[in-house]
Amino acid sequence: IMPDYTWFEGIPFHAFGISKETLQNVCNKFVVKDEDLILLAYPKSGTNWLIEIVCLIQTKGDPKWIQSVTIWDRSPWIETDVGYDILIKKKGPRLMTSHLPMHLFSKSLFSSKAKVIYLVRNPRDVLVSGYYFWGNSTLAKKPDSLGTYVEWFLKGNVLYGSWFEHIRAWLSMQEWDNFLLLYYEDMKKDTMGTIKKICDFLGKKLEPDELDLVLKYSSFQVMKENDMSNYSLLMKKSIFTGIGLMRKGTVGDWKNHFTVSQAEAFDKVFQEKMAGFPPGMFPWE
Repeated sequence: IMPDYTWFEGIPFHAFGISKETLQNVCNKFVVKDEDLILLAYPKSGTNWLIEIVCLIQTKGDPKWIQSVTIWDRSPWIETDVGYDILIKKKGPRLMTSHLPMHLFSKSLFSSKAKVIYLVRNPRDVLVSGYYFWGNSTLAKKPDSLGTYVEWFLKGNVLYGSWFEHIRAWLSMQEWDNFLLLYYEDMKKDTMGTIKKICDFLGKKLEPDELDLVLKYSSFQVMKENDMSNYSLLMKKSIFTGIGLMRKGTVGDWKNHFTVSQAEAFDKVFQEKMAGFPPGMFPWE
């Protein structure tokens, strides 16, 4: 079966739970509040790991919340019909997640004091992760090979559009005080350092033993076994077949998949599209 996409402003979204009306509402009607916290990333960049860490920081390492409430209820996806409904009804500070490109996000964000955490991952690993994830779901068109998917990805013919445009646009906010840029590679290399960085950004003071609990309960293995966080409840609805949300969670896995010519083609487009960023800005360079 060919999946249907919800097309909005020239970008395809999976039709499961994402309607044009909701996307229009997010773009034009949704009002961001000063006390909101928004977690942003291009798909397959480690978004759910970030949500888990932020939730645990909010509970000072107590795992009760993450073990009893699904991850998409703790930090609803604003572009989904269900998430949007939860968020517009919620009183007080809101935690929310989105994969939306900047030009489709609510303009009210830019005049608010809301805090934004933007997570970036090596696009080659994003590509490989997406190839396995979308390819084993009924949410997206299946490529006949990784080579085909590399072509689609470089042209931006994938769900949520171009990685390059997503990154370029959101990174224009990096000088803002209320914007925290994180790299997946740094999170893997120094998870505790990242946890402390997020605590500082959110103005949360955690004791050393509380920080240890955040680290413990947000680990890949613990998350993989937590049914509230590993999307196994959705898997049962057969949107995804055969592969979980969490496959490997490693850095540099693309090297086991790309051919030399694919790697060269990717590098060429990366250099063109990301021209203007200072050399050494990205931790995978």
